[in-house]
Amino acid sequence: MLAVGVMIWLGSEFMFFSGLFAAFFTIRANAGSHWPPPGTKLDTYQALIFTIVLLASSPTMQLGVWAIERGERNKARAWIIVSFLLGAAFIANQAYEWKTLPFRVDTNAYGSLFYIMSGLHGLHVILGLLAMLAMLGRMKGPKGDPGEMPVFQAISYYWHFVDIVWIGLFSALFLLS
Repeated sequence: MLAVGVMIWLGSEFMFFSGLFAAFFTIRANAGSHWPPPGTKLDTYQALIFTIVLLASSPTMQLGVWAIERGERNKARAWIIVSFLLGAAFIANQAYEWKTLPFRVDTNAYGSLFYIMSGLHGLHVILGLLAMLAMLGRMKGPKGDPGEMPVFQAISYYWHFVDIVWIGLFSALFLLS
C-alpha cells in the first residue's frame, strides 16, 4: 500500500513541476530573441558537474534498496550515507550558486523562474535528505522491523523522482537558455 500511495503522491508532484515547466516555456516563448536576458551568466560546467553528482546518488540509493532486500543492513546504511553526501554536495553547490549569481529573483522573468524552479527542487532534495536521515535513525538497531523495507523503497522512489526532475530543470535552465 505504501508504494501505491507514494506513486500517487509522486504523480501529483509531477503535475506540480509540469506547471513550472509550462510557465517557463510560455514566458520563454514570449520573451523574444533575448533569452535569457543580457547579464544572465550561468556556470553551466559547474552545474553539469553537480548534476552528475546528484544523478550518481540514484544508483547508490538503489544499491541500498537491494542491500536491505538481501538483509545486509550495514551495506544499506552505507549506501544511504553515500546518497546523502552526494545530495548534500548538490545542495551546497546550489547555495553557493545562488550566492554568486549575477542576477536575483527580482532582476527579470528568467531570474524569477530560475530561483523558483531551482529553489523548489532544492527544497525537494532537502526533504529527501531529511527522509534519509530518518531512515538511518530507524535502522540503528541490528534487526529491522517489518515496515523498514517498504519505507526504504518509498524513499528511494522519491529520490529517483527528484533526480529525474533535475534532468528536466537542468536542461531547461542551463542548456536551453
